[in-house]
Amino acid sequence: MPSSLRIVFAGTPEFAASHLQALLDSEHNIVAVYTQPDRPAGRGQKLTPSAVKQLALKHNLPVLQPVNLRSPEAQQELATFNADLMVVVAYGLILPQVILDTPRLGCINSHASLLPRWRGAAPIQRAIEAGDSESGVTVMLMEAGLDTGPMLLKVSTPIQPTDTGGSLHDRLASLGPTAVLQAIQGLAAGSLSAEKQLDGLATYAHKLNKQAAVLDWSRPAPILDCQIRAMHPWPVCHSTLAGETLKVHAAQLAQGQGQPGEILSADREGLLVACGEQALRLTQLQLPNGKALAFSDLLNSKKELFKPGQVLGL
Repeated sequence: MPSSLRIVFAGTPEFAASHLQALLDSEHNIVAVYTQPDRPAGRGQKLTPSAVKQLALKHNLPVLQPVNLRSPEAQQELATFNADLMVVVAYGLILPQVILDTPRLGCINSHASLLPRWRGAAPIQRAIEAGDSESGVTVMLMEAGLDTGPMLLKVSTPIQPTDTGGSLHDRLASLGPTAVLQAIQGLAAGSLSAEKQLDGLATYAHKLNKQAAVLDWSRPAPILDCQIRAMHPWPVCHSTLAGETLKVHAAQLAQGQGQPGEILSADREGLLVACGEQALRLTQLQLPNGKALAFSDLLNSKKELFKPGQVLGL
């Protein structure tokens, strides 16, 4: 069997782009790249190509952006690439069985969790939010179900008490490509055996939205700390203060008692807020139409806004 495989790659965000780069740097031949259609982004809502599309175009690869892969035309088009393998990473589209069956060796997926825990759209953030002690990447053979396929290879990493959605994303984005290259080598050599997932242990990582980032101060501080770290850099946890939205970019666990949401103190160390149990010291905040700033900088110009005794979230 040749060491160089003909590979179709399918993916969309930065996490996927790091995998595509690793494949481009390998001996394998990337014959086509599938990615989501361009989406509006930024303040001007200008149509913006995905991170994967930008990388693919830089390397003069054919880029396909079907709305879905259910049409006979899209399925026939994939078949023309005569691929040995399809590598799928955070693509964002469901692949019908006929697509999964098209490449000679099938389709593999790099998923940012230790399956079967956290199947679904936001595994990195949900692992931090739940207080998990570790995360990782699972490379699996794909089947029609959502992240249900048999597992080929797993790599894990501890979740540190300071990890955010962004820092864990970046760490997994560096672990995943190596795991995929190992899995491809084992698959091509026939030396990897797939392990069935235990469906009874599965959890689902719901897609992120702004509602998931609302802070409920009646909850214990350690739970809110996990939520704040999980939702950074997006969608960013938020509350209200004096009727205005207050985004919380960073916080630390602290001691203190009071009505949930009550400002206990405001000094250069941070804004101390009571929770259902313990307290949080908010260290980086963002006011409407402003930038994210260290609380010490905000305190210089907005001291009157953060008077102790006020209650967040009312």
